[in-house]
Amino acid sequence: MKKITISILITTLFLSCGERSQTATEMNTATLKVQTQQVDNSEDSSFLSTSGIVEALNNAQLSTRMMGHVEKIYVATGDKVKKGTLLLRVNSTELSAKNAQANAMIAEATAAYRNAEKDLQRFQALFNDNSASQKELDDMRSRFEMAEARLEAAKQMKNEVGAQFAYTNIRAPFNGIVTGVFTDEGDLANPGVPLLAIEGPGTFEVTTRVAENDIQKIKKNTKAAIVVKALDTTLSVTVSEVSSSAAISGGQFVVKVIVDKTIEGLKSGMYATVQFPVEDGLTETPVLIPLEAVVQRGQLRGVYTVSEQNTALLRWLRLGRSYGDQVEVLSGLESDESFIVSADGKLFNGVKVEIQ
Repeated sequence: MKKITISILITTLFLSCGERSQTATEMNTATLKVQTQQVDNSEDSSFLSTSGIVEALNNAQLSTRMMGHVEKIYVATGDKVKKGTLLLRVNSTELSAKNAQANAMIAEATAAYRNAEKDLQRFQALFNDNSASQKELDDMRSRFEMAEARLEAAKQMKNEVGAQFAYTNIRAPFNGIVTGVFTDEGDLANPGVPLLAIEGPGTFEVTTRVAENDIQKIKKNTKAAIVVKALDTTLSVTVSEVSSSAAISGGQFVVKVIVDKTIEGLKSGMYATVQFPVEDGLTETPVLIPLEAVVQRGQLRGVYTVSEQNTALLRWLRLGRSYGDQVEVLSGLESDESFIVSADGKLFNGVKVEIQ
């Protein structure tokens, strides 16, 4: 029995070693076909590059100052509207009651005003005939002036209610396109909560953030450029606003640029890389790699590169800000280096690769 057991163990160990040896051989001989890409970094260091998002220059989120139920919505997302077009109506019972009260006060004040006016004219005639005293005439004049003041107060209350009605009838502040409807008919509209969004087409701006070390290099009204990768194009822009404080923007300064001439297909929400020309030539453009090439292991992120022995080598990176579908490499990968973007099999350290 001992001899049989030993023989079985030896046979099992032999087969196991054979399988491992075969697997190792397959790993050593299997070659994955991969595609590589060179780090996108221009040698021209005369630009300061930051990321931003394209927005319409004229855009607004519309809300009401009155609480009430949404009675009617006249537009949908994507509709083109003209300035003054009625977009939405809010029904406010309280405001309707105030309007009726103002109308009643105007009617009452008007009647009192007319009576006071007639009395004043009558006492003026009596005074001219020496049939009424100066005191009586002055009293009638005071009564008339008080009636006139009450009528004016009632009219101003009516104007106030009318102004509040403007917030129940939401109208387009400019010609544009409805980009969002955030409520439904019957919903309760609260003061200050956006109900619709509208933007004026034709003119776009890009809002970006610049670090404190570079903000001095950017001046208002200077020319710059934006790269819109979604459209594969570069557009000329003008710096329209440079923030003088970073206290409320996370330690970075907000800079806005206006697109000089828009093109077909440019839409709000697209990512753009803003390129500010700098004079000292010391600012480097960011090292960018596609997000799809990044490998994540827990909190670590990196890419596969090709070693001198034509094997895959995982290199950990320190990444920075995202630029659309690309991400900035702060360290771990130099400009002009290549990295693997796709493979016809599973990549791991040491596997042989063949660049296609």
